[in-house]
Order: sequence, then structure tokens, then C-alpha cells
Amino acid sequence: MSQQAAAARHIHSEKDVAKHLVPVVLGADILGYSYVRCFHEAYGMNSIVLASADVKATSSSRFVDYRVVDGIDQEDALIAYLSELGMQLDAQDQVGILLGSGDWYARILSQHKPELMQWFVVPYIGFDLLDEITQKERFYALCEKLKIPYPKTRTYDCANPNARIDTSEFAYPCIAKPSNSARYHYAEFAGKKKIFEVETPEELERIFAALQASSYDRELIVQEFVPGDDDALRSITLFADQNGDVRVSAMGRVVLQDHAPSAIGNPVCIVGERDERAIEDAARFLKHVGYHGFANFDCKLDPRDGSYKFFEVNTRPGRNSYYLTLAGVNFVTLFVKDYVLGQVIPVQKANKPFVYACIPPIVVRKTVKDAALREQILNMYHQGLAKFPLDYAADSLRHQFWALITYYHQVAKFKKYVWDTGGKQAAAD
Repeated sequence: MSQQAAAARHIHSEKDVAKHLVPVVLGADILGYSYVRCFHEAYGMNSIVLASADVKATSSSRFVDYRVVDGIDQEDALIAYLSELGMQLDAQDQVGILLGSGDWYARILSQHKPELMQWFVVPYIGFDLLDEITQKERFYALCEKLKIPYPKTRTYDCANPNARIDTSEFAYPCIAKPSNSARYHYAEFAGKKKIFEVETPEELERIFAALQASSYDRELIVQEFVPGDDDALRSITLFADQNGDVRVSAMGRVVLQDHAPSAIGNPVCIVGERDERAIEDAARFLKHVGYHGFANFDCKLDPRDGSYKFFEVNTRPGRNSYYLTLAGVNFVTLFVKDYVLGQVIPVQKANKPFVYACIPPIVVRKTVKDAALREQILNMYHQGLAKFPLDYAADSLRHQFWALITYYHQVAKFKKYVWDTGGKQAAAD
């Protein structure tokens, strides 16, 4: 079945999109709301949001049919619900487009893409490719082959109870993280974090032992620490066509990232900044593997040699993809043009000045160490170039209230996890 088959039953031209296409968003985080906002801005349409709990900043939106679905975090329950929803939409002369707001959703939608395409547009790569390139050890092997810089890395099998780490191999601090974030989603153990900044050999041994004792059955990645603060990190967002050629590109410099243990690594402030070398490396990767759709790369500028070291690829729009809209290309329109209408997207460099800002300026003022960068970002706030995805004036007053709560709650989070810790990674709650 072709990617546009389900859409073709209901949508014959661009004027049919608003009437017959229904965004079905899985997850209610900031990316979930970014989908909702951008579909409304581009097409005036509302979205269905499926979530496991009532996330007020999204459920309060007047552009959302918000549904709390029991068992949505369980594969069988999710697919059963989507199958029923797909048939209901089809009977109403509508077609859904499935959009996940996390790695786990991307994996499940990819895995079940053949059956879901009966009723939905499913804008994700095939599962074999997704499974290959999201395994971090395989990602680094491809980087090695393509001569794309990446940090020195070792992997250890958490499914082997007899495996041991030679902690003397590493300089400290180092970084430890799961190779498979979707499988890690299910693991439960004391002190769980998205990424571990490991200070001592003993701490590394404890982390590995905890993973071995948990349900997590893939590898632990242990990696050299690339020097630099949050502002050395970069985010690259690309959209590739069916031939693996990049049509739209955007890049940003992370100013600050979330430091709460469960959310560490999520950028909360990004400023537009392009480096064509890094974008070309990411584009070569996508072309080599035959990638189609959105991909988001995380990398870091290494001051030791001036290279951008690549950490991973996300096979979906990143949590911060609203920055592509701020840079000049409403990101959801790419789904519609390519996957729904089958149009050829012109090559575009999205490079309008922007600050993707999930934090008040006081957090920038108190946290960013680089004086020149700090003043640049604060000036862009003053110029009205700093935008928060949840701050959508067209939405309801209830939504705007919860958006403000979310925005200013970052002050308390930075106090707890950064200002009061002296910059050290905080312990898990």
C-alpha cells in the first residue's frame, strides 16, 4: 500500500486537507501541543490528542479533542484503540495522520505501519531501518563508516548478568546512557535518569548493576565526556524526501537544557545558528541509509578540535521542532505536502532569527555563563524574537493560564536542579 493510499480516498487536493485530514497526536507534552498549534495555524484545524493522563497545558486547548486512554503506554492497547479510531474516521470520510511525541511512539507506529496504513497516514520510516539506526552502537558504526565525528564509545550488554565493566578504561567524568531509549522506557530502578553524568568508577559500576537487575535488556553506552556547557550542544532538524535528499534544514545552538533528572537533555532554550559542515554530515547520513521524513540530530561542538561530535539521531521530529516553525517553515506542513499530497518540497534553508524559549529571561540571566551569548539572548527576548510554543494567543484563556504556569515553573526547577547544586547533576527525585 502506498504512503498516500489512505489519504487518497478522502483528499484529492490541498483544499480538501482542512475538511478531511485529522491530526491524531500521541502524547501531550510540548511537542504534542506544538503539533496542535501548528496544524491550527497552517490549516485552521483541530487535533485529537491521546494521552495517559490529563496534561492541563494541552487538555485545556480549544483546538484539541483530548482523550485520556487507559493503557496507551501498552502496545496492544494502543494499536487496538488506533484501529478502532481509524475505522471511525474512515466512516466519517476523514483520514488521520499519526504523530507521536516520543521515541516509544515512533517505534510502535513504525513497527505497526503496514496495518495502520489502512486508515492512517503514518509518516515514519520502516521498522527495520528505525531499529538499526536508533541502536546507538549501530549509529556510531555508521558514523565511523561515513567519517562523521562522534565521541569515543564503549557498549556493555545489560542482558548478560555476568558482564562486567572495566572502569579503568575511562576518564572521569564520563557519560552513560541506554542504547535503546524505547526499551529503557519500561525499566524501573532507583536513581533512573535519562542520561548519567558519571563522576567515579564506583558510580559507573552501580549504574550498570542497576540496569542488569532491571527489565532493560539492551546495551549501556559509556562515552567520553565532550567538554563544554549546555551552549556547546547543537540541534539539527532535517526533512528528507523519498530519495533520501534533504529538502528542508534548520539548526540551533542550545543555550540551556532541562536539568531535572527525568528530563535532562531536553533543550529549553535554543537560538538559531547554522553550521553547514554539521548539516552536511547529517544529510550524508540520511542519504546513505535511504531516509524519508523528519530526523533530528544531537551533536556537540568539541573545543579540542573544532568538530561537531554526533550523539544520536531521533527518527521523528524532536521535542523542540517548533523552532523550525520559528525559523520560517511551519513544520507540520511538510508532513501534509509530502505524505498526504505527494508534492515535491522545494529545497529550503530555514534560517530566520529565533529563540525557542521555554524559560523566562531571568533563567537566562542567572544561568548562562557566556556573557556575550547571555546578552545576545536577552536582547532577542527584548526584541520579541523569543517564543514559547505553548504561548498561543488564539487559544483559550484556560490554556494560556496553564501555559504561564508551565513557563514560570522553570524558575523553581532551575533553582532546585542547577542554582542550588552548584552546577552538578542533581540526584533523581
